[in-house]
Amino acid sequence: MHRDNVAFTNWTPFTDFLITTSTDGVIKFWKKQDVGIEFVKMFKPHAGDIVGVSVSADGRSFASCGVDKTVRIFDVVTFDLIAMLTLKHTPTSICWVHKRGASLPILAVANELNQIQIFDGRGENTQPIHELNKLHRKPVNAMAFNNVFDCVISSDVGGMVEYWQPRDDYDKPSSVFEYKAETNLFDFKKTKSAPTSLTISPTGLQFATFSLPDRQIRVFDFASAKLVRSYDESIETITTMQQAGTAVQKVEDVDFGRRLAVEKEIEAESVRSKINVIFDESGYFILYGSILGIKVVNTVTNRVSRLLAKDETGMGRAVNLALYQGAPKKKQVVTLDMAASSNPLLQEAGLRDPMLVSTAHNKQRFYMFNSDGDVNKSERDIYNEKPTTTAKGSAKIETKAKESGTAAILHTTFGDIHIRLFPEAAPKSVENFVTHAKNGYYNGLIFHRVIPKFMIQTGDPFGDGTGGESIWGREFEDEFSTLRHDKPYTVSMANAGPNTNASQFFITVEKTPWLDNKHTIFGRAVQGLDVVTKISQVRTHKDKPLQDIQIINIEIV
Repeated sequence: MHRDNVAFTNWTPFTDFLITTSTDGVIKFWKKQDVGIEFVKMFKPHAGDIVGVSVSADGRSFASCGVDKTVRIFDVVTFDLIAMLTLKHTPTSICWVHKRGASLPILAVANELNQIQIFDGRGENTQPIHELNKLHRKPVNAMAFNNVFDCVISSDVGGMVEYWQPRDDYDKPSSVFEYKAETNLFDFKKTKSAPTSLTISPTGLQFATFSLPDRQIRVFDFASAKLVRSYDESIETITTMQQAGTAVQKVEDVDFGRRLAVEKEIEAESVRSKINVIFDESGYFILYGSILGIKVVNTVTNRVSRLLAKDETGMGRAVNLALYQGAPKKKQVVTLDMAASSNPLLQEAGLRDPMLVSTAHNKQRFYMFNSDGDVNKSERDIYNEKPTTTAKGSAKIETKAKESGTAAILHTTFGDIHIRLFPEAAPKSVENFVTHAKNGYYNGLIFHRVIPKFMIQTGDPFGDGTGGESIWGREFEDEFSTLRHDKPYTVSMANAGPNTNASQFFITVEKTPWLDNKHTIFGRAVQGLDVVTKISQVRTHKDKPLQDIQIINIEIV
């Protein structure tokens, strides 16, 4: 579960992680086990809704972008946040665009100005290495990378779909169609619709779209961009089929009316980007959420093979899907001798545990489906978070969490710094720090003042020592206690005199007894001390580092 509505689910190929994101900016990592999944780690890297997410073709990189105009880059294998990009404009879509085995990971980020910016996926260079300014005339809302053709396909809110290569001249590759007029890519313009999602099949030979407002699922041949199949999920069609009794499943009229009302809600801007269509590993089946449940459609026979979640009345409307079909234990190459062996350990390693994961409209859970038919319904619901039912309830829970912060991890571009907090000694300073951290206030800020053998200082949005404010919008009083600056790596509030605390703080690198009863001590660094020392030794000009050292984010634990 999440504490807010779950927005996206992603399985990482080859590395077998499930990554779930929610609308409050939280990202959770889960690891596939022999049976089921196991929680690994949680991040709150964004202050607000997450606009888009992407997993690289090799399954080793994950990226997210949010309304806070930041991009967060994660290393999947170590489940660690490794970099942050600060954008000038609100992003609209994100996609990894490098092939498996590439030496340099490449990340494409579209924004509200119709641009697609190309970034170094390692985060070492925070400036775009290329910009596509004329490819689209309207904001790009979906992108997908085809590892087989080394080609990106992108669509905008106006219904235009483009092919381009993420290198050289960023033109359409020669391995696909020659003239766009010979394709069916203009079908969206003809129907005055736009794709809300693009999905490449695992074989790379096809791609599928879901579009609004026509509510069509389309399957295209990738090379020719010719339409292969089209499935009508419009409200008019499903209403007609319900009345005629020709739907794949007949439901009661009252229930159908309730489902129809929900179906209209998913066209909202906040939901439409989450709807997707996915392929199975063969590329012959597509899966998508519908008014009746999750449809599994055989695109060869053109029939609905299965209807999942049809009886799950509490689940509601399925929105975002992710499918795992691997063998959790099978990682090494299988030799002829191994294949012919009767070794039970080798046979067990080849066992599969397929799993479909789905989000649902306005639900804080995600739902998992597997091939085990013996699941006890009374034991299957897992509550790993206390759900928030109202905005008021959410605020109460959040306030309680803020008051209970006792430790923090500063993720910086130089490494992680672990801090023990002292809420008993400095309750207001800790509350101010923890609240700012959870709200993302410190994200992207630099260490603007560094003095060797003394301290490193940060927390100023202006980056020059003149800015910052407390969570109360005013300066707050000092909190002097029995704690002293008698040890290095003490964390204290910076100020401009008595009772002028705001958001800036510093970490000492030596004993500094002359600061006692002048600066409020609210924590001490306990790990990553080498990172603090390393920052204190960088080259500076007038106490400001020549190279920006940023706080990626602060995790409260």
